[in-house]
Parts: sequence; C-alpha cells; structure tokens
Amino acid sequence: MDRILKDKTIKLENTYAKLPSRLFTAQYPEKVKEPKIVALNKTLAKNLGIDVSFLESEEGANFLSGNKILDGTTPIAQAYAGHQFGYFTILGDGRAVLLGEYLTKDGERVDIQLKGSGRTPYSRGGDGKASLGPMLREYIISEGMYALGIPTTRSLAVLKTGEDIFREDFLPGAILTRIAKSHIRVGTFEYAARLGDKKYLKELADYTLERHFDGNYNGNPYEYLLNQVVKRQAELISKWQLVGFIHGVMNTDNMSIAGETIDYGPCAFMDIYDPSTVFSSIDLNGRYAYEKQPRIGGWNLARFAEAILSLLDDDKDKAIEIANGALDRYNQLYLNNWYSGMRKKLGLFNEEEGDKDLIEGLLSIMLKYKADYTNTFYNLTIGKFTSMDIFYMDEFKTWYTLWNERLSRQEEGKDEVKKLMEENNPTVIPRNHRVEEALEAAVNRNDYSVMENLIAVLKNPYDYLSVNEEYTKLPKNIEKGYKTYCGT
Repeated sequence: MDRILKDKTIKLENTYAKLPSRLFTAQYPEKVKEPKIVALNKTLAKNLGIDVSFLESEEGANFLSGNKILDGTTPIAQAYAGHQFGYFTILGDGRAVLLGEYLTKDGERVDIQLKGSGRTPYSRGGDGKASLGPMLREYIISEGMYALGIPTTRSLAVLKTGEDIFREDFLPGAILTRIAKSHIRVGTFEYAARLGDKKYLKELADYTLERHFDGNYNGNPYEYLLNQVVKRQAELISKWQLVGFIHGVMNTDNMSIAGETIDYGPCAFMDIYDPSTVFSSIDLNGRYAYEKQPRIGGWNLARFAEAILSLLDDDKDKAIEIANGALDRYNQLYLNNWYSGMRKKLGLFNEEEGDKDLIEGLLSIMLKYKADYTNTFYNLTIGKFTSMDIFYMDEFKTWYTLWNERLSRQEEGKDEVKKLMEENNPTVIPRNHRVEEALEAAVNRNDYSVMENLIAVLKNPYDYLSVNEEYTKLPKNIEKGYKTYCGT
C-alpha cells in the first residue's frame, strides 16, 4: 500500500488497541490533497525526542497529516459517550484518529492524534474535517495554557490540507496533530458501562490505572482510581479559575481522566472580572460559565463514579458509600487548591482565618468596578496603581490597607512577597482579541507572523523582566459581547 511509511525515525505503539474491540474501531485517516505545515512546534518535538528535520520533510508532512501511516501501526478511532449539556448521548471520535502512542525520551507514553482527519464510524453524518481557524486556535491557546503551568494537551503541528470544507461558507481545511497523556475521558467509562458486560469496564479501568497512576495503592484499586481522578480534576479546575480560563463546553466527553485540559472548542479567557462570564455561542443558559466550572467538575465526576460503581464493590450500598465519600471530598479539595493559589497571587505564605474575606473582598471590588482580572493582579504585583480605575476607589484603598496589614504579619519580606506574586500572576494571557487578530491574519491573509509573535509572547507569562506591555492591553470595545464557536 502506498500509504505505508517505512521511516524508522519515529516509532509508535498502540497499547489501547489491545483493549476489547468494542472500545474502538480500526480507522485510517482520510488522505488529503496537499498537506502543508503552517505551524510546527519544534520545541515540543525536541522535548519529546522527535527528530525535527523528519517532521519538516515531505514524509514528515505525510505523517503529520495521516497521508502515510507508520509501518506496523494500527490507527484507531476511539468510542466513548458523554453528557452534553446534561444529556447523555453515544459519541466517539467523529473527526479524529489516534495514530498511536509514542514513548518520549523520558520514557513517558503519549498519544499522537490527528484532529480533522476525516470520517469515522462515529461521525454521525458529519464530514470529519476541520477548518484552519479552530485548529490554529487550539494550537495557540493550548500552548498558552502550557506556559501558564496548567496541565493540557499539546499541539505538535497544524497542516493545511489543500482542500476547502463547507461550514456556513467554504473554509480552508486543516489538521491538528495533538499530543496528550491519553484520550481516555469520563465519557469513555460511561460508554464502557453501557456495553452490558462488566469485563469491558474492568479492562478499561485496569488499563487506565497502569497507564496513568502509579499503582501504589492499598486495598481497592478502583476506589484509588476514583480518588485520583477526583484529586486531579480539583487541581486542574482550580488552576483554570486562577487564570480566568473558561473552557466553554465541559461535557463529560471533554473531561480527561489524566487530568489535562482537553478539547479546546469555544474556550476563552476572561478579561473584565465577572463570575457569570460565558463566551460560548451554544451555551445559552450559562451552564458552563466561569463561576459554574467547579460545580460542573463535581457533576462530571459524579457521572464517572456512576460509571464505575459496579467496580467499587459488589455490594451496591457499599459502592455508593465509597463513591459519595470521594465526591464529598472534591469540593474541599477544589477550595483548598483555589484558596492556596489565591494566597500566592496576593503574596501570602501562610494561612490566616481572615484570608477568605480578604480574597473575596478584592474580587467583589473588582466585580463592582469592572476591573480586568489579569491586570489587577499584575499591577498589584508591580505596585503600579495609576493604570486602572479600581485603584482610585475608596473600597480598594480600604482593602489595600488590610492587605498590607496582613502582609506585615508574616515573616517573609517585600522581596520574597514580590517573587511569590510574580510566580503566580501572569503578565500576559491569550487574550481573546489577540487570538482573533492572529487567526484573521493567518486564515484570511495567509500571514502567520501575527500568530508567531503572539505565541512567542505567551511562552514566558511569568517573566517580569521583559514584559511586552502591548499584549497586556484590553481591546477598545471590551464591553461588546465576545462569542466563541465550537468550530465543528
């Protein structure tokens, strides 16, 4: 077959394909007309141990687009289900193919997946393709998230396919080559639980334990699995909240068991602080608004616990008790992580009883005066109080006095406080208007320099020695409603 790539530069395995075949379908990506790399993450490739010169070659483009498949590998489309806006449905990789798993130079196993690679048995009438804008968007924002220190899938490359696809209009087709710890989702377990035979669920759970968790547990392995997934999600969502990230579509099929941010569809970053902020054009009721993300995380975890209930204990009442115990801990784990992160943002090294009031007091003032979330903490860090209206308000001046009194009660001095704040308050984020500017230039004018400049700035969000002030500014029309779209 002319699609077999015999290059020995890169080697893939597929341990997931050893699971029961009802959990996936062997699936070749659809061949594209003219694959052309428009974004290549050379730093990521080097960190993984993948030869950049191979990726930049013609055969590299064939590999990254799925036009050629490595000899001896079996690409698959994964089956899964999901609660989408609260309603259960059977899903699966409708426009993605898992090429295989790559062992990095550090011995870590990661998935290499193509997004926008054509129809699969799970496409549900769609064409399985993706357009250039949404794929570049995921590239930009996922790399921004990584730089912010938030667990995330990574983007290895974006390629134009040389074909136009039709959505509301004809758009340039594209493929994203994505790296992830795995693509096992809460929805994967929901799907396995619906197959009617416990063996599917058990094999999936055993595989997940071996792949993602150290196995250093005493007693019930599936209780351990549940507790670890709860812990990772509490940590992840607290990190989202701390930087003002809004995922936009927190369906259970978009929650990674590995604890990574996955599936960047209608996501965006909050500018003006408002807990009710929602950007997604399809989230009409604000189900996935900024302030609701922690609660939805708990709701999704409850669906995970339901899916593996039969593994937790043969006695259903005992299984429910185990599940409820893990779920009850989620909220406190989340709050502990969030308050700990907020203390760091304010330069607080220890914990005092009044910290909650101090933190929430600042947020309420930010809400009242429509202060930018990121820039409030950035300016607090550098001690610049002339650039934002909030700093002239009496409520803020009262709060500022309380904050300084609180700082005076800890042993650490000003330099240590400033260093802690610099490590936890980014100077830049992937601001929505900057992302849109980059996409407009790339998609409409074939100019990738705007995107490249943005990514270069986003790589060092905690570098206070070389802040690019232009990228800290808000758009002029900040009050206008910004909307995001899935791009499916």
